[in-house]
Amino acid sequence: MNDSINATHDPALRSWVTSANAADTDFPIQNLPFGRFRRVGSAEAFRIGVAIGDQALDLKAAGLIATDEMNALMAMGAAERQALRAAISEGLREGSPSQSAWLSALLPQSGLEMTLPCRIGDYTDFYTGIHHATTVGKLFRPDAPLLPNYKWVPIGYHGRASSIGVSGQSFPRPLGQTKGPNEDVPVLRPSHRLDYELELGVFVGQGNALGDRLTMEQVEAHAFGMVLLNDWSARDVQAWEYQPLGPFLAKNFATTISPWIVTMEALAPFRTPFVRPEGDPQPLPYLDSAGNRQQGGIDVELEVWLQTLAMRDAGQGPERLSQSSFRDAYWTVAQMITHHTINGCNLQPGDLLGSGTQSGARPEQAGSLLELSSGGKNPLTLANGETRTFLEDGDSVILRGHCVRAGFRRIGFGDCQGRVLPARS
Repeated sequence: MNDSINATHDPALRSWVTSANAADTDFPIQNLPFGRFRRVGSAEAFRIGVAIGDQALDLKAAGLIATDEMNALMAMGAAERQALRAAISEGLREGSPSQSAWLSALLPQSGLEMTLPCRIGDYTDFYTGIHHATTVGKLFRPDAPLLPNYKWVPIGYHGRASSIGVSGQSFPRPLGQTKGPNEDVPVLRPSHRLDYELELGVFVGQGNALGDRLTMEQVEAHAFGMVLLNDWSARDVQAWEYQPLGPFLAKNFATTISPWIVTMEALAPFRTPFVRPEGDPQPLPYLDSAGNRQQGGIDVELEVWLQTLAMRDAGQGPERLSQSSFRDAYWTVAQMITHHTINGCNLQPGDLLGSGTQSGARPEQAGSLLELSSGGKNPLTLANGETRTFLEDGDSVILRGHCVRAGFRRIGFGDCQGRVLPARS
């Protein structure tokens, strides 16, 4: 049993915030994810709080923290974080003497404007989804879909932090150079192969000094928590520009994350063994540890939903396109962070690591339209009769994630929603 499981994970816990006791809430008292918010329409400073049911608790107003800087809170040691979590949990439990004092620090989420949960200094996107890597590789290299390094090294690239937005983000269709198969020269035009990517994001808590390397035994204390992440991608721009240096304009125009960081402490009951398929190479020693083998994985069930402009106009809700799980990732959170620092790179509180697209083994579990439509060759037919190979103007993509395990409360991440607007002239 994971020794990080404690009284805050007790499935019998109930909160005096009634909505937190609903079976289908993403935010029961066993979750307590962190975010930043202010009242809609106000000019207030953004404040730090936790989600509890359909409410949010202002931690400073409740007397639990003294800082307005989430990055400072993220930089705390693991013991301090656990103590804060325990205090919040105790104060929100049914029968807590804190109820009367904390009522004034409670705000309905429906009346809140959410912002990025912290200051994101750097963003690195990994490629840990082996089923995505294999399926996409087959589109371009049918005989050798995975490059020789994939099963040896956690592959990643440095992305753009300034264009990361929180759920609810809308962005214009990106422009870029593209070159069609029958064109002699490239043309600057709006992308016509715009896609989403179903990912998880990992926020770094404690950093490391330049030149220092984190070991597999150390890194668990350096991961703060996780969010859902949509790494929007212009596939036609990507095809023309990505060799030899990798993604650039195809990826840097927008990335959307869910607003609440589900902490590693909340995820403790959902850790799973990390086992490589038989016949695959085992990780090099610096990427291996007994703890990682025993519980390096995290079982997060993931979903992609699409709501088109026609659906919204007709009053129809979104349609689910696929389901997958983070337990299928080829590299763990600990391996991503360890590898990132092995050359002395200094990670900092608030740095964000993307997991790469999380697809399942079956075709219908794909985490992108590139896979679901076989590179645009096989359009998807939606329930209302519309078809999609790639995203159209007005489309909204919603990512959802939750964790379920017998003997524990279900917890979730909340929605990660973004919408495509027409290209600007």
